[in-house]
Amino acid sequence: MAPAGYGSRVEGIHAVAAAVAVGRVERLTVERKRRSRQEIAGLINAVGEARTVYVDDARDIADTEAPQGVVADCAPILPVELDSMAIQNAAIIVLDHLEDPQNVGAIARSAAAGGCTGLVMSGRRSAPLSAAAFKAAAGALERIPVAVVGSIPDALRRLKSHDVWAVGLDRGGDQSLFGLSLFTEPVAVVIGAEGEGLSELTAKRCDVVASIPMADETESLNASVSAALAIFEIMRVRKPLR
Repeated sequence: MAPAGYGSRVEGIHAVAAAVAVGRVERLTVERKRRSRQEIAGLINAVGEARTVYVDDARDIADTEAPQGVVADCAPILPVELDSMAIQNAAIIVLDHLEDPQNVGAIARSAAAGGCTGLVMSGRRSAPLSAAAFKAAAGALERIPVAVVGSIPDALRRLKSHDVWAVGLDRGGDQSLFGLSLFTEPVAVVIGAEGEGLSELTAKRCDVVASIPMADETESLNASVSAALAIFEIMRVRKPLR
């Protein structure tokens, strides 16, 4: 059976604009009182009046609390095959059962900004790529390839068979994230679930478990913040500032 697509519902001006830009929007729903605003009028013009519906309050049909007056029903995006991510300059972010869609979206946004080549997540016990994730991603999920897998440990095994190193990020890691030499190689960085961190089997599949140096008695960082630090450290190591 072919994997189901994602992103069929997108909300918020930036997320909808990104979907419009790639031609995915099949129906646009707009609040009447906002239709003359420049950014929304541009969306209506791009989609066309024939595919635009007007309502009094977009929140009545929205999945998120603040759709900013615009909701789009879209053709879904199909996930990519995991093995296709094993490229020479691979910089892959693997999400080990994150449950907060806003974290997922924020990580996707950082991954796209940091030049990452793909995002891997589990289709089970994870936040779906929902309207909330797309809103937090602000268009990044339109650009970054996503593979949806049944097992994160198995995904790491498959990537390692293609010479992609696996680096887990965990507070108990025995190496520092910063200056990690493996970041010059094809690499998959694994981000653990909120509050739980890396699962035991996932950690065992990692070649290195690294940590972010922090002051003593400091709470763990949010998953999206940790991921952003790793993403931009990969960029720094690979493309040093001149």
